[in-house]
Amino acid sequence: MVGGILGGILFAIVGSLLCLVLFFGIGFILNMLIKTTWFPLWMFVIIVVPLGIWQLWQNDLSVTENIQSLLVSDTILIVAGAVGAYMSGWAIRALRRGGYKMF
Repeated sequence: MVGGILGGILFAIVGSLLCLVLFFGIGFILNMLIKTTWFPLWMFVIIVVPLGIWQLWQNDLSVTENIQSLLVSDTILIVAGAVGAYMSGWAIRALRRGGYKMF
C-alpha cells in the first residue's frame, strides 16, 4: 500500500491525467456537436470551477480562509481540467485549419 507523500504525489499525477483526458474528450465531442471552438473552456470556467469550489466550501470559514484551505491537489486538478478543455479547442481549431470540415 502506498501511503504518505508518495501516495499524494501518485494521486496528483493520476488525477491530473484523468482530468486532462476527461475534459479533453468531453470538450472535443462538444466542439464537434456544437461547432464551437472555445465553448468547452468557457463552460469549464463558468460551471465546473464554481461547482468544485462550492463543494469544497466551508460555511464556518471566511472567504480568505476558504481560498487558503484549497489544497495543492485540488488546484492541480482544476488546472489539469482547464488545460484539457483548452487543448480540445486547440485541437479542433488545428483540424479546421487543416481543412477538415466535419470538425
